[in-house]
Amino acid sequence: MAFNKDGLVAAGGQSKAGDAPQTWNYKTTDAYTAVAASGYFNEVASLLKVGDIVWNYDSDAPTMYVHVVLTNASGVVDVSAGTAISVA
Repeated sequence: MAFNKDGLVAAGGQSKAGDAPQTWNYKTTDAYTAVAASGYFNEVASLLKVGDIVWNYDSDAPTMYVHVVLTNASGVVDVSAGTAISVA
């Protein structure tokens, strides 16, 4: 599958001011390994910055992972492999 921009929303009432990481919620039917692949979030490279946190919920599994944006350069976004969060 491919990234779906409709599944990504900013968590809470965050702003772009300051250096603190932003938190994002992402709902998908893609496996976390696909989401963790370099370039998956390229379509929203202008929104994500290094250190941002992405809560990734796979509604098919259901599973949840937390990814951190590792790099964002020249429109290519890379996130961490993800840490599993129990949804049982």
